[in-house]
Amino acid sequence: MVVSPMLASPGPLPAGPGWAYEFKWDGVRAIAVVKGGRTRLFARSGAEITIAYPELANIGTDLGAGTVDGEVVVFDASGRPSFTNLAERMHVRDKVKAARLATLLPASYLVFDLLELDGRAQYDTPYEQRRERLLRLALKPPAMVPPSFDDGPATVRASQENALEGVVAKRLRSAYRPGVRSPDWVKVKSEETAEFVVGGWRPGVRKIGALLVGIPEADGSLLYAGRCGGGISAASEKNLLKALQPLEADKSPFGASIPREDARTAHWCRPEVVVEVRFGNRTPDGRLRFPRFLRIRPDVTPSEIEPAGILDDDEG
Repeated sequence: MVVSPMLASPGPLPAGPGWAYEFKWDGVRAIAVVKGGRTRLFARSGAEITIAYPELANIGTDLGAGTVDGEVVVFDASGRPSFTNLAERMHVRDKVKAARLATLLPASYLVFDLLELDGRAQYDTPYEQRRERLLRLALKPPAMVPPSFDDGPATVRASQENALEGVVAKRLRSAYRPGVRSPDWVKVKSEETAEFVVGGWRPGVRKIGALLVGIPEADGSLLYAGRCGGGISAASEKNLLKALQPLEADKSPFGASIPREDARTAHWCRPEVVVEVRFGNRTPDGRLRFPRFLRIRPDVTPSEIEPAGILDDDEG
């Protein structure tokens, strides 16, 4: 069974000599397993995604055997990660189409951790030692090890100046804990964004005037977080309808947490689609202020979103 990746906790930027700082890349998390020079890629869910990225097939040819953690990224013409371009490639499972897109929208694999090497697990090895060993690996382009820094505030400024997603601070002596959202990794986003589950939508001038979004609760229902109507372009609406209409349902997944006014004229759907939303802040009752739709997150499942009862205000 493929290991689940370690996850970062949201929070303020840690300070002190015991931390390293990396850029947060706007891509898709992937575990790469190399055996006999052959590379297989696995998503956070454990699903194999190798076929979608043929240009990454040979990154471990000279490695022998090992498992690494990283992010699949598609850069735009300005050299910045483009999730929009990457989204065209995520679910491709046709070899011919994948090969064509590999030429048109080539992906890179940004490797930031070493989990296993030549049959030896590295999980309990401190991060700073894992990174030293990672830098010595014989990975081939388009795989690369992105930089790590020791100045947190300067890394945050560089991230903002280059319009990157944010920074991840990692405790130098931390172990790798598969599947755990650990305080030893802290993510600091350049903007306040978070993932939410769509439970329905309301029509407006167009078919989707606003999404009705929420956060999973322990009992499987959704805690209503508000209406999100900003940022939905014509192209976004088309993609949202394609994803949501097959999931239409007769009953609200929000229970009593949604106000009657917001439920009026709503189309309900099964809570299976995750979207990323930018917002100003949250009200005391958990509603989003000034929300704007950013994108569908097909790489994130509702089960990966923290339940409402333990979600921090700055979770993203």
